[in-house]
Amino acid sequence: MAFDFLAPFFTPKRAGIDLGTANILVYVKGQGIVVNEPSVVAKHNRDGAILAVGNEARAMQGRTPGTISVIRPMRDGVIADYVTTEAMLRYFIGQITGRFNLIRPEVMITVPAGVTSVEQRAVRDAAEQAGARKPAHLIPEPLAAAIGAQIPIASARGNMVVNIGGGRTEAAVISLFGIVVSESVRMAGDRIDEAIMAYVRRRHNLIIGEKTAEEVKIAIGSALPIEEGLKTQVRGRDQLSGLPKTITLSSVEIAQAIQDCLGVIVQTVRAVLEKTPPELAADIIDRGIVLTGGGALLRHLDELLTEETGVPCYVADNPLECVAIGAGIALDHLDIIERSLPTEEETLVGLFPHAEQP
Repeated sequence: MAFDFLAPFFTPKRAGIDLGTANILVYVKGQGIVVNEPSVVAKHNRDGAILAVGNEARAMQGRTPGTISVIRPMRDGVIADYVTTEAMLRYFIGQITGRFNLIRPEVMITVPAGVTSVEQRAVRDAAEQAGARKPAHLIPEPLAAAIGAQIPIASARGNMVVNIGGGRTEAAVISLFGIVVSESVRMAGDRIDEAIMAYVRRRHNLIIGEKTAEEVKIAIGSALPIEEGLKTQVRGRDQLSGLPKTITLSSVEIAQAIQDCLGVIVQTVRAVLEKTPPELAADIIDRGIVLTGGGALLRHLDELLTEETGVPCYVADNPLECVAIGAGIALDHLDIIERSLPTEEETLVGLFPHAEQP
């Protein structure tokens, strides 16, 4: 055809968006992961103008004057600031379409398995206002994580996935494209960072920021004490003198600091196993539990869960990207998945029983 060269500009792109508390990942069919940036926005306090999004805004965190605020518009997996979330989505959707694509992209956005219909509608409206094709599709995060981890959820066998993100940990048993049992708890990467900050302040009288706490977690964090003992230097402000100070932290200290946080995650996994029907529980023992999300990268977390539950656990390949990839792949099975999801009038709470904890 004479105008075949125009086809790419008029063909809607299909994308899966992991709208996370800590990071936003975007998977585009045929291109893979095209966006992996922090869910952070810098805006002017006077007029609310957006100054930076993603990595650029993250670089400003803790270094801004009083006229500029660096905020995270997503809290505990749901929208906390609608206007800022819409602006952030517009920025990332613009990266998908480019400057000359004339057709809005078809998107599948992840939401926690326990959100209300009001929270669902807020996500859908924000995406559509930001430039997504109507209607924007939604999928529960555990289901997207299972698809992205290449778990065979189409079969009539039990599969269990634990997605540990920035704001929430969600554990779910999935069979035949549907969530049978799920639990959601607001305990994940952010709370672990806060626990590290509190420990350093209490034990060493040193005040550090969220960014530094996350760097410590990545550098030496471990769910179990490490025999070789990792160490790292941490800089902050001395609580007594008010002057800059450097200390050395060990992996043993961090394991102790985050013990309570991990205990909540373990309890969430056990609660799901206790409510799982016997036939599906037998399948899970055979197949094991799959860990996804950025929190799954914590050293020896799979070993801790295996010890506490007696069920084999293993970390998925590319756990951070599983949810976004699964959301993108889910667009190819839209009819099957939407049949297992609630309508707009229903809530995920009613269809997928869970016990959310504060």
